[in-house]
Amino acid sequence: MSGVKLLSVEPDRDYNRTVVTFVGSPEGVVEAAFRATKTAAELIDMRLQKGEHPRLGAVDVVPFIPVAGTTMQECVALANQYGKRVGEELGIPIFLYEEAARVPERRNLSNIRKGEYEGLRAKLADQAWKPDYGPATFNERSGGTVTGARVFLIAYNVNLSTNDKNIAQEIAFKIREIGKTVKDNKGVVISKTPGTLKAVKAMGVLLERHNIAQVSINLTNYDITPPHTAFEEVKKFAEGMGVRATGSEIIGLIPKEAMLRAGRFYAGGSALGERELISAAIEHLGLSQLEQFVPEKKIIELML
Repeated sequence: MSGVKLLSVEPDRDYNRTVVTFVGSPEGVVEAAFRATKTAAELIDMRLQKGEHPRLGAVDVVPFIPVAGTTMQECVALANQYGKRVGEELGIPIFLYEEAARVPERRNLSNIRKGEYEGLRAKLADQAWKPDYGPATFNERSGGTVTGARVFLIAYNVNLSTNDKNIAQEIAFKIREIGKTVKDNKGVVISKTPGTLKAVKAMGVLLERHNIAQVSINLTNYDITPPHTAFEEVKKFAEGMGVRATGSEIIGLIPKEAMLRAGRFYAGGSALGERELISAAIEHLGLSQLEQFVPEKKIIELML
């Protein structure tokens, strides 16, 4: 559609999830997001959907991200425009998160997703979880949708030399910011150990098509924890558990600066140009292990 450019469409069979990235004018991206949501509501029945990745609905999360010529507050306004229209016209419960959240409990996406689609009916019955837009009734077919405004998030998965999902999950506990909480059979917290990395969410998954386990990571602020830092931390803990971090993958797109930082880290002070730094990052992070990493198709600035 006019005023919008589609940058990336990345489906994943094991996660049973597709990440779509597009850029455009404020009016254009809101319209495109609404049309995509309407189409998903028509084609996807959540009663039949299963997958490795946590999700709340057919359109799980729609973040508006300032890229150029706009501000975070303008993106908050766009999220509200989108949420109001989807709630009113499509009858889907809408929750606002991150910078658009109206209450602190909803800033964190994982808090809203807790219980996932299967627990949404009960969540909506709780007045504390009244949607920000749309009906407070369970939409069996479409579930719910989360929208908001945030900084660029890097979806980053590290591959392990094992198909043991439990090992991947244990590493995820060790690195993610919230760490690991142990409860007794009555739900009382026995211990709580924070993870080693800030601005990191992680979980262990099994990638069946390659028969490997992955540490699936969301880097919510790559200025705090960039991909190469996460990779080296997973690598360290993996070696301590008798396995190896063999490579990694970017789901969706990545800012060029994140790749350059990785390249500088692995170049060890060598004077390299941008292309050489990007190549060094691809090589040392093993970004082409599962599928060829093509900078022109994965680095957002090279696509604009």
